[in-house]
Amino acid sequence: MSHEIRISERVQKIAPSLTLAVSQRAARLKAEGVDIIGFGAGEPDFDTPGHIKQATVEALARGVGKYTHVAGTPELRKAVAEELSAAHGVRYGADQVIVSCGAKHSLYNLFMALLDDGDEVIVPAPCWVSYPEIVAMAGGVPVILETSAEDDYTIDPARLAALMTPRTRAIMLCSPNNPTGALIDAAHMAAIAEVVLRHGSEHTYVVTDDIYRRLVYRGQWASMARVAPALAARTIVVDGVSKSYAMTGWRIGYTAGPRPLIDAMTTLQGQSTTNAAAVSQAAAVAALTGPQDEVERMRLEFDKRRQAMVSALRAIPGVRCSDPAGAFYAFPDVRAYIDPARGIADDVALAEVLLEKGRVAVVPGSGFLAPGFLRLSYATSMNNVVEGTRRITEALAALRA
Repeated sequence: MSHEIRISERVQKIAPSLTLAVSQRAARLKAEGVDIIGFGAGEPDFDTPGHIKQATVEALARGVGKYTHVAGTPELRKAVAEELSAAHGVRYGADQVIVSCGAKHSLYNLFMALLDDGDEVIVPAPCWVSYPEIVAMAGGVPVILETSAEDDYTIDPARLAALMTPRTRAIMLCSPNNPTGALIDAAHMAAIAEVVLRHGSEHTYVVTDDIYRRLVYRGQWASMARVAPALAARTIVVDGVSKSYAMTGWRIGYTAGPRPLIDAMTTLQGQSTTNAAAVSQAAAVAALTGPQDEVERMRLEFDKRRQAMVSALRAIPGVRCSDPAGAFYAFPDVRAYIDPARGIADDVALAEVLLEKGRVAVVPGSGFLAPGFLRLSYATSMNNVVEGTRRITEALAALRA
């Protein structure tokens, strides 16, 4: 006996995560014995550094199996506040920090606490798949600001100003960007700040997703709070240990900002997940306060893979690929290979061909609001980068044969 389950309209409006879907499908094929190279997941292939794991073992021996404060342990909030204060040139107190179950959870709590129905959030695109969906889940309206590869994905201040309205509650920034790897330098950050100060209200905030800020290969990472002190009090920082410390599965993200907002997020989190895992918080303390040489070692290795992947992609006839300044993604333009007459209607279909024929998993650009592009993660071994791009080259050549 069965009956139809009525799913809420709220959830029916949410698009599934393309990045997770690609990674899960690749994992299923691998489990079935298919030789798949995965460029889908935004997850370092490195193991969590040894000193972090050792600190975790020691914490377990001391006993960390109890609830912590909803917003995080005093030790971790203090460590986060000190690290972010140094990075942003703004003095954050521990009471201005909330620790959550990953940076995605941080963003969810943030927009649930910040937005009322109909409030607008300007999201430059291409963008991470979850930004518009999280804004919409919170009752907000994602307003998309398009950028282009030809302009190195620069945010045009005039176009930003044109999109701002009395309902604009926040500007969502991610630098280095997922999926493009583009970096917002200090000059462009200052130009964005000027628009916000001139056209926004005192209730317009800048949200910066800084999860990739330690992974920069060209240029210098710029902090909005440091570049534009007049906006520091209205800058909300989201960060975490997942990418830089190879700790994606530990699920630790955090937010720093005005205390009333942090208090509101704590209230929300207290009625949903309560605290992030206590043992993961102990690991995060070790990550932030311990030696940083492993972070630099991983960054240098990512840079080698970046150069190899971009070079290989640029060698494919008809493919254009900008040079990512940070993060660990290449974002090639593959519109030359989209041909409905040959059954390749869009980038989703092309990604399917690469998976079935080339045995390479990539993420369609449509999921990042950039149809005609593909996202490839080079957070994998150099061998996979070389072999995977070789397979892509052969599969695309076969489409033109």
